[in-house]
This record gives sequence, structure tokens and C-alpha cells, in this order.
Amino acid sequence: MTAVLFDFSGTLFRVESTDSWLRGALAGADVRLTEPELTAAVSALEAVGALPGGGDPARVPEELEGAWLIRDRSAALHRAAYTGLARQVPLPDPALHDALYDRHMTPAAWAPYPDAAEVLRALRERRIPVGVVSNIGWDLRPVFRAHGLDPYVDTYVLSFEHGIQKPDPRLFGIACETLGADPRTTLMVGDDRRADGGAAALGCGVHFVDHLPAAERPEGLRPVLDLVS
Repeated sequence: MTAVLFDFSGTLFRVESTDSWLRGALAGADVRLTEPELTAAVSALEAVGALPGGGDPARVPEELEGAWLIRDRSAALHRAAYTGLARQVPLPDPALHDALYDRHMTPAAWAPYPDAAEVLRALRERRIPVGVVSNIGWDLRPVFRAHGLDPYVDTYVLSFEHGIQKPDPRLFGIACETLGADPRTTLMVGDDRRADGGAAALGCGVHFVDHLPAAERPEGLRPVLDLVS
């Protein structure tokens, strides 16, 4: 393999828990809930699939169905889809739904997997170019910079910046072209078999990791180094 593409959420980084997400938004808005109220709100958000970093809700409200399917194609659609999902849960201040969305875009809401820096650094030492290909509606570059991983990434190909979302092979093609890499010798690493598996249509190799809490996946990325050696 002469280049490696990585997904963002669930692959290189893991977002905070719903409890931490809500607490962070409440603190930022200077709104206080009792512990029972907070626990109930967390449970309600999880029940409707309104999760930090996105989720896979069992049911999407009818008025959001159209936006939900193409939510990663623009920043406006992304915000509308996720805040709309969260608005199914009443909160003490209506502005909190937007505060939750804003919170999940902050570096504080994300933690790199324990082996992410090690693997990215090793790829840089081997002079293997790296791209990040993500279905997302906001700029994740500040997250990489804040956690010290930006120096190891050569290009970011984000769905909302191109109006294309995975599994459309065109998004992976843009990444390969930007890196000057042949898709047939490029590896895509991700946690979503449908979305990230779209790279196979270009001839890319595909390697999947488990979407687990960071502490439960200390070495999930290390096999990548064997695949490119």
C-alpha cells in the first residue's frame, strides 16, 4: 500500500458520552439540572438517537427524513438534521439544542484512540501519505490540531465541502487524486462497512475497526502498519 485513508469518528477519534455531552452544553450555557433531571434527559436523548457525533436512530421524524438521508452534504443540512433530532427531547432552555450541536464540534468533545498518534506517526516515518475521509457537516481540522495529530495528515476530504457523502466512490477518488495515490494501492480504514466500504468500488483495500469507546480499543489501529509494510 502506498497511501492510507482514515475515517474520523469511530476510527481515529471517539466522541464523548451523551452524559458528558449534555453536561458540557449545560455548563457552557450556565444552565443547571438536578442529577435526576440530567439522567432523565440523557436517557431521553439516547432513546431518540440524538447522540454526540451522530447516531443511527431507530426512527427519524417524518419532517426530517429528507434531510437525514443527505445530511452530510452540507453544513446547513447537518445542523438541521441533528438539532431537529435532539429537539424531540424538551430541555429547560430551547437554545440548548443548538448548544449541544456546537459542543460536539469542539476538540474537548473528542479523544483520539490510544494508538492513533503512534500509527499516524509511523506512517509519516515510512513516508506513506495519509488522508482523512469523513461524512461530516463541519470542519474537523481544529480537532486534529488540538490533539496534535494534524502534522500527520496530508489531506482532509470532508463530505460537506464537496457535496458528496460516502459510500459514493467519488469522495475516495478525490482523496486519492489529492494524495497522488493509485486507488489500487491505497488502503481505506474505517468502522462503517457500508460507508467506508464504498472505497472498494475504486479498487482500494479496505480494513475495518470496531466502533468502541476509546478505552476499550487500545490497539485497534496497529494492524494497519502490518498491512502497509
